[in-house]
Amino acid sequence: FFYKNLTEKANPGYEYMKHRGLDPRTIARFGIGFAEDGWHGLMDHLLQKNYPEEMMYEAGLVSRSKGRTFDKFRNRVMFPIFNTRGKVIGFGGRTLGEGGPKYLNSPESSVFSKKNNLYGLNLTRKNINESNCAILVEGYMDLVSLYRHGVTNVAASLGTALTDQQCSLLKRYTENVVLAYDADAAGQKAALRGIELLKKAGISAKVLHISDGKDPDEFITKNGPDAFRSLVSEAVPYAEYRISVIREKYDLSTAEGGIGFLKEIRQLLSEMSPVEADIYIKKIAGDTGISESAIRREVNE
Repeated sequence: FFYKNLTEKANPGYEYMKHRGLDPRTIARFGIGFAEDGWHGLMDHLLQKNYPEEMMYEAGLVSRSKGRTFDKFRNRVMFPIFNTRGKVIGFGGRTLGEGGPKYLNSPESSVFSKKNNLYGLNLTRKNINESNCAILVEGYMDLVSLYRHGVTNVAASLGTALTDQQCSLLKRYTENVVLAYDADAAGQKAALRGIELLKKAGISAKVLHISDGKDPDEFITKNGPDAFRSLVSEAVPYAEYRISVIREKYDLSTAEGGIGFLKEIRQLLSEMSPVEADIYIKKIAGDTGISESAIRREVNE
């Protein structure tokens, strides 16, 4: 229903997809569609097919308010969410209007649980397994754009913080993950939390720094797949990323900044093995001008 809305007549959803550089083949591959700006389009369609209203409500396709029932998704580009067996279990809708959340996901149901699924894995799990690496992004369009440009070992975390269950799902296919989250503060915070969970799951995690553009979609559209693959090859390990995030918080040219940096960095270094800590103490000393002996004393306390 949503796919036909997008592809069989003029509509703002198709114009938006075209503007974002998506071709008909990619739209078909991901089953992308459009929910029209009406209150009962999908509901009437399903009623004609003899689906009961209660089932639509349980599936999260309609909402209820003040005794009325109406379509949950309106005036949105629709991304169907598949499980790894290729069954549609939910939807993500990107608004084309003002007001309401930018992205709206299906609510939890008997078939859909955000924390247990990753977007795109039905198409990409073989590529992830063969390359022994998964590139993890935040959004639907990030994944679709990377896939369209030939970067196919990718999955997306359904617009929510990464979960233990998603880490376990990834580990079925690889033990190496590169987090390619947005370059803003929220993306940085999500990456820090994500690498902790991946490490706990026994997965080697690195973080990709997007140097030109705010997200993977924007970067690869502007610079191409080879430039993005170069970024992936330069992704920094867990500890290095955490050190860089801590360092950005302090002005090391001041005494207060140096003290604050040392106090925060010692916790991270104390969690490392002696060999790993030794390597990073030398690196931090070289990068910051703080003496090795001062860093070691701080850690030993």
